[in-house]
Amino acid sequence: MKHTHLVASGVLTALLLGGNAQEGFAQRQVNKQFLPYSKVGIGVGSAHYYGDLAGYRKILKSTFIMPRWNVGLAYTRQFTPNFAARASFTWARISGDDYTFNRNDAGSSPVQYLRNLHFRNDLKEFAITGIYQIIGDGRTSNQRVKLSPYLFGGLGLLAHSPEARTPVGAGTQPDQPQQWVKLQPLGTEGQGQPGYPKPYSLVTLAIPVGIGVRYKLNENFDLAAEIGYRYTFSDYLDDVGGAYPNPADLQSQLAKDLSNRSGEPIPARKGKGDRTAGIAQATAALGSTAAESGRGAKGMLQDSYLLTSFQIHYIIPGRIKCPPIK
Repeated sequence: MKHTHLVASGVLTALLLGGNAQEGFAQRQVNKQFLPYSKVGIGVGSAHYYGDLAGYRKILKSTFIMPRWNVGLAYTRQFTPNFAARASFTWARISGDDYTFNRNDAGSSPVQYLRNLHFRNDLKEFAITGIYQIIGDGRTSNQRVKLSPYLFGGLGLLAHSPEARTPVGAGTQPDQPQQWVKLQPLGTEGQGQPGYPKPYSLVTLAIPVGIGVRYKLNENFDLAAEIGYRYTFSDYLDDVGGAYPNPADLQSQLAKDLSNRSGEPIPARKGKGDRTAGIAQATAALGSTAAESGRGAKGMLQDSYLLTSFQIHYIIPGRIKCPPIK
């Protein structure tokens, strides 16, 4: 009987120890699981345009000749130590100018110098991107890695509306100052008229891809810097993409004025200066083909832009801790 009691006690002890071991093992497994977290951020940086007025063939010059600005807001959800998703809104301005790009190069870029077009465009981009963090985080948001580079890519929806300045003295008064006007409603390449394409859309898709680096400032804040390229599905971020229309087919004098600015002796955007010598140089370089020069370049790529951004992110607390009851 005594022996039976000892056996029963041993079995009970083993079961209890086994249960505690299993519970401890399960607890350790739970503790190893990653806890997703979220953060919100703001950023500012530069914007750079590529298209008919700043070609891909001179990529460095196109990048640095007329940089503009961007500001953005973002919400990021970190799902695993390495993978996150981000929803962002960015407001960016891009700009291009034939004269600024080619003022010292009239002989080697005669078509662009003679064309004398320019634009500015305020872009509103909403994007969903996936982020791969090369060095993974720890289990909790407080255990974020100190420094990690990352890659991102996704899909964006872009609203835009290119503008240009009116010629000096345009309108009813000869001394009327230049004004910025929206170009798409004017149909500067005959869009919307019989025999011409329909007006281009002011909403298009964009594909954002890029790289960045994130730095953990403290338990609540991250700093980040990134460079992102956006390839769009529009050739009209700059309002330039096709041939010169027949001026008689355009519906307003303003459309005629802004469609073809090659005859203006001054830089169209600046409204001051003298292009006379450059026009003579460019015309001589083109020779008999000067009259056949097109309005838009015959390239295979659509318009695009590059954004740089310096950001600060706030880590949203996962739980609100209540003070102990005394």
